[in-house]
Amino acid sequence: MTEMVYGAVPVQSGEPILPKWWRTLDKWTMSSVLMLFVLGLLLGLAASVPLAERNGFDNFHYVQRQAVFGGVALVAMVLTSMMSPTLVRRLAIIGFAFAFVALAFLPIFGTDFGKGAVRWYSLGFASLQPSEFLKPGFVVVAAWMIASSQQINGPPGTLISFGLCLSVVLMLVMQPDFGQASLTLFGWGVMYFVAGAPMLLLVGMAGAVVLGGILAYSNSEHFARRIDGFLSPDVDPTTQLGYATNAIREGGLFGVGVGEGQVKWSLPDAHTDFIVAVAAEEYGLVLVMVLIGLYATVVVRSLFRLMRERDTFVRLAGTGLVCIFGVQAMINMGVAVRLLPAKGMTLPFVSYGGSSLIATGIAMGMLLAFTRARPQGEIADYLRGSGRG
Repeated sequence: MTEMVYGAVPVQSGEPILPKWWRTLDKWTMSSVLMLFVLGLLLGLAASVPLAERNGFDNFHYVQRQAVFGGVALVAMVLTSMMSPTLVRRLAIIGFAFAFVALAFLPIFGTDFGKGAVRWYSLGFASLQPSEFLKPGFVVVAAWMIASSQQINGPPGTLISFGLCLSVVLMLVMQPDFGQASLTLFGWGVMYFVAGAPMLLLVGMAGAVVLGGILAYSNSEHFARRIDGFLSPDVDPTTQLGYATNAIREGGLFGVGVGEGQVKWSLPDAHTDFIVAVAAEEYGLVLVMVLIGLYATVVVRSLFRLMRERDTFVRLAGTGLVCIFGVQAMINMGVAVRLLPAKGMTLPFVSYGGSSLIATGIAMGMLLAFTRARPQGEIADYLRGSGRG
């Protein structure tokens, strides 16, 4: 407990890998992630039963699959968190290359599963969503390029990473998947901001995003329908937003009771996009606040540790990963309470979905690797030394 509060114990020379990993790990972040996964299984027991019955499966079919996918995700997270930043970067480059190619071939070999957007490959026993695996790889690759551009005689990495970002965003918009496209652009923008981007340029980028939204609204019926539904003063009680809003209202502070909620029988995406509505109805505001607290712990702890990091690449990559993680959670919960337009985005580690769980596990493993305590002076020491010089 002392280590969790006051930081990791200094690493001893020649220390075996497991004790070294445990001593240097951010245990608050790891504990929060494990609690999110357990809560995801708990909510899955309630939210996925109606879907299993409709599809002719055993009542806990989807919970069992989530447990299997979650186990793979946790193993991937632990193994990745043991890697050095250099090894994480190499893994991210390879993963990003494969995911980028897979994303490019989606229009030819992909499927929409009747949802109107070609985002998945059907593998028979499961489906694969390349964009989920693309995000962590892109963040690390872009951070590496931006950090390289700050070196003396370094390459134009910032410009190259921006071109790569636009290519990814364009492919995602063509699916269409405006939610993942926004997250990708946001992740790059956060890293560029931390790297010292001119404020005027950031304002210009924000204006370009607004212009892009206007064009998307004018040319995409799918996008316009969601925006119109969000802006409408009245909520149709027979829509997903209507069911979710009513469920949250019915749940109150302590909920209607375990298994007593009704929204899971009406929402087709109760186990994914609107799982917060199930949590609010059956367990009340208390559980929702616990979820928010766990996500906030991961984000705040990681950012504080990254603020002390001297390595530019590690600082940028870690910031991009944790900001995307936090914003995705915020968007999912914001949609459920009608603070944001519907996005079709999962709640990390809580919503059902194999691609989302495993990709998020890899991303959190990368983040834990970047936030591990290493034998280096903190950035404050470096700045004080520069001042004396």
